[in-house]
Parts: sequence; C-alpha cells; structure tokens
Amino acid sequence: MNPQDTPGATARADDTPVAATPALDIAGLEQVYDTLAQAIDEAGPERSELFLVKLALLNAQALGSAERFGEHVRAALRDLEGPPRG
Repeated sequence: MNPQDTPGATARADDTPVAATPALDIAGLEQVYDTLAQAIDEAGPERSELFLVKLALLNAQALGSAERFGEHVRAALRDLEGPPRG
C-alpha cells in the first residue's frame, strides 16, 4: 500500500506508511484545554512542571515519533507572550 492511497498519510524513512492523525474540532480542543487546565490546578504549583513533563512523555509515546514531537515542541514555543528568558 502506498501512502498516497490513504488521504493525509505520509511515509516513514523506510517507506512504511503512517496513518494520518485525525484533527480535533474546536469543541474537542476546548475540551482538551479544560481538561489540561483542571489537571494543572490539581497538580498545584509545586508539581505542575513534573505533571507537564509526564504528560508530554506520555503523548510523545502515543505519537510514536521523536521528530514529530520536536516539531510540536517548536510550534508550542512560537509566539509565547512576554520577553524572552535568559
């Protein structure tokens, strides 16, 4: 099967097809945002960073691609408000 046979699919470096990741609609994104905000509040300020790292690692595992995860990290870092740190 060629990746072109599946809409939105791509191929890995070894040419094995990768299924397209379904996108969330606005309602789904709002639900994710609410879930995340509640979990950050539940973790508390002293454990929120650890929680976010654990969540990121679980999602990276589910994503199955370190390269794609890196793309997501770079996208999330873009356009953060406030002056640069460092």
